[in-house]
Amino acid sequence: MRQYELTVIFPLEEDQYQAGRETVLADLAAHGVEIVKTDETGDRDLAYEINRRKRGRYVLFTLKADPAKISVIDKAFKLNANLLRYLFVKIEE
Repeated sequence: MRQYELTVIFPLEEDQYQAGRETVLADLAAHGVEIVKTDETGDRDLAYEINRRKRGRYVLFTLKADPAKISVIDKAFKLNANLLRYLFVKIEE
């Protein structure tokens, strides 16, 4: 298992944020991903407009996952309308 950082940008609306966060956690758990740490970095301005939004709520997850599962999770995240953007980054050891 490798370590990854997952940065997710959620909409500011509380209902969309909660629904998106629950879906992300459920998708990660369904694929056997271990969440090492969660860091909510708060609301920030976006570099450019995404879906007519200028601000988003950022959450940083530190994960341990099988590399083959990352592409499967990526496909599931693309279908989630409550995510503005997300990015997986492999942590070099």
